[in-house]
Amino acid sequence: MSTEAINKDLLRGGQFLVKETKAEDIFTMEDFSEEQKMMRDSAKEFVDRELWANWERFEQKDYAFTEECMRKAGELGLLGVAVPEAYDGLGMGFVSTMLVCDYISGATGSFSTAFGAHTGIGTMPITLYGNEEQKKKYVPKLATGEWFGAYCLTEPGAGSDANSGKTKAVLSDDGKHYLISGQKMWISNAGFCNVFIVFARIGDDKNITGFIVENDASNGISMGDEEKKLGIHSSSTRQVFFSDTKVPVENMLSERGNGFKIAMNALNVGRIKLAAACLDAQRRVIGEATKYANERIQFKTPIVNFGAIKAKLAEMATNTYADESASYRAAKNIEDRIALRQAEGNSHQEAELKGVEEYAIECSILKVAVSEDVQNTTDEGIQIFGGMGFSADTPMESAWRDARISRIYEGTNEINRMLAVGMLVKKAMKGHVDLLGPAMKVADELTGIPSFDTPDYSELFAEEKEILGKLKKVFLMVAGAAVQKFGPELDKHQQLLLAASDILIEIYMAESTILRTEKNAKRFGEESQETQIAMSQLYLYNAVDIVIKQGKEAIVSFAEGDEQRMMLMGLKRFTKYANQPNVVALRTKIADKIAAENGYFIA
Repeated sequence: MSTEAINKDLLRGGQFLVKETKAEDIFTMEDFSEEQKMMRDSAKEFVDRELWANWERFEQKDYAFTEECMRKAGELGLLGVAVPEAYDGLGMGFVSTMLVCDYISGATGSFSTAFGAHTGIGTMPITLYGNEEQKKKYVPKLATGEWFGAYCLTEPGAGSDANSGKTKAVLSDDGKHYLISGQKMWISNAGFCNVFIVFARIGDDKNITGFIVENDASNGISMGDEEKKLGIHSSSTRQVFFSDTKVPVENMLSERGNGFKIAMNALNVGRIKLAAACLDAQRRVIGEATKYANERIQFKTPIVNFGAIKAKLAEMATNTYADESASYRAAKNIEDRIALRQAEGNSHQEAELKGVEEYAIECSILKVAVSEDVQNTTDEGIQIFGGMGFSADTPMESAWRDARISRIYEGTNEINRMLAVGMLVKKAMKGHVDLLGPAMKVADELTGIPSFDTPDYSELFAEEKEILGKLKKVFLMVAGAAVQKFGPELDKHQQLLLAASDILIEIYMAESTILRTEKNAKRFGEESQETQIAMSQLYLYNAVDIVIKQGKEAIVSFAEGDEQRMMLMGLKRFTKYANQPNVVALRTKIADKIAAENGYFIA
């Protein structure tokens, strides 16, 4: 296929809202190549043998054990999946790096945090922003696990406002070094890393600058004690202090003042990888909860037979299925965009940076949706275990605590919700996503007479896809009116942005789920996808409820009088089913399949 054809068919980030996506055009987990399946199985084998079998050690703040497991992962090549072969990595595509991150992260948050901090924000900035000398010097050691990396951005006064850091870099009198002084906090892998990516401000520069700093205590680097944390107990997390730390000028990463851009792009990658890192945790929790529910006898029957337990298992599995669907859909879009840019002559560095940046909206959506689902899944896992779930003798308690951090790092979920809508509006203003035209059509539709024709819903998902189209109209109606009312002041109305973002998130997640199932039903047969069809219908049903709630909250909060009444009528029209699904029957079908398989049965 030509570059022009690929470019024509490949939706830009955010265009899912205004352009139709065909089921055959998305990537699903069922599309894994044999090589990818081998990588998945290799990661699962490593996790089962080294991590899951020793999950209790991670709860005992055994930082040395985390480091030991990281070295073993390096020996297997798992730390270098995203690193080009020229620097001793495996040079695998974006989807493959996602699936390794997915399956290596399910046993314990301690290891997955160490893995993510090292492979992502510890290694990737040098791979994508470093010059050739820097990459040759540092990346091979990081790719093989000979060295470990850490990322020093957050400061006591600079969290979500990352560019407000106070750490200073002063050029030495001889012009050969920068002297870095400042305090960084919440630094993952600090206790055993060999090299830091440090962000500091030179003079009165508007933006911070990135530096590669080798960890040497004799060079003005000291650390606080290991932080006492709610979860991820064996993830080394320390404050790091720099006092006139000498850094050679050649260790500046990229250009002066480019640090904020590096930090933001690193977070884009980190967000979608964080979503991946929450997937196998959900599968494992569902597996453990199902086994327990099958074995736990109360009132002379396994508790898995009770409707209350069925409802929990069905919702847990449905959210996991949706999360997989959306995560791998976006990952393949990014991979295709990277390939397109490389075909057009971009370097690996530029292609990957721009490829991920293109789908920053989807990365934020996934970070929010999947991190909240893993929290809910672990919470319900505890509930199914009952009193035993509250005990530290079972892995449910630690899974719940470990899951909690995922809503905070890589940008809080509140920040990411506002970013998703904010970036979409900016794309529209740049002409990259046409929101104005579709929004005006929706506004005209509100004043028109609705059709009373009875549609043909005989095809699989015919009604569900129609509803999806109407949910998109709700977002365009709400966001369009809000932009018109507040203009450039929209970012000051955070609660409105949060409501609009939840609508946007549900649209992307529900559509991804339905498209995955539709694609698989066409090629494998509907009978083979009965449970997946039920999960797709259940997810959409839940999504519609969220859209109704958030849409109403937004409308009554910024619209008044006739405008409010018209928009509320539109909300009712755009969220109306012709044929309501039998929710209890859907949940029962899903739960019965899970019980029969004794766990999550798809991947």
